[in-house]
Amino acid sequence: MEWFVSKQRVAYEAASDFMQQRAADIRAGSAPDAVWLLEHPPLYTAGTSASEADLLDAGPFPVYQTGRGGQYTYHGPGQRIAYVMVDLKNRNSDVRAYVRDLEAWIIAALARFGVTGERREGRVGIWVAHDDGREDKIAAIGVRVRRWVTFHGISINVAPDLSHYQGIVPCGISGHGVTSLAELGIEASMADMDVALKETFAEVFAMTPGADIEL
Repeated sequence: MEWFVSKQRVAYEAASDFMQQRAADIRAGSAPDAVWLLEHPPLYTAGTSASEADLLDAGPFPVYQTGRGGQYTYHGPGQRIAYVMVDLKNRNSDVRAYVRDLEAWIIAALARFGVTGERREGRVGIWVAHDDGREDKIAAIGVRVRRWVTFHGISINVAPDLSHYQGIVPCGISGHGVTSLAELGIEASMADMDVALKETFAEVFAMTPGADIEL
């Protein structure tokens, strides 16, 4: 498995093109599975279930239509994105199990920072419960599968500008907020998160990532 890391922000169009080509190469047997860690400039993406009513005010940010599942989400600096391109035919061709593994991966990575991430029935993503009963979303999941090869993936809020979420109803879920490691009082760099993601990926998926490749 190849493990890519981008130190500079990656334009959404470039990332989409790369993922689609890599997925095709994996299907053709000409490239191995891969994970790509990156940040995007500020933008919104709309999944296949997105409702126009949930785009409140895009403001200066572009909006991209995607083929992934889910609704509207925000990507931007301070958020670690992990695009995962794997052949599910090698994982029992089970999409639901794959999504559960993505959830487990996020939960395990957050635990490295002392944060308890939790699943919630009917609410996509990973959530953090506060002592006062509030629950905020700290990580999102959006997956696309084409001929059993995955692309898109997960995003975890390390230290993004949370006010940028005000332009959308994140993932179509109202009545709850969003949070980040920084808002929870945890100082963590992208490099810190990358280490946690790489180590826990091996644990959850039983796949050994290769050395970091700068992309």
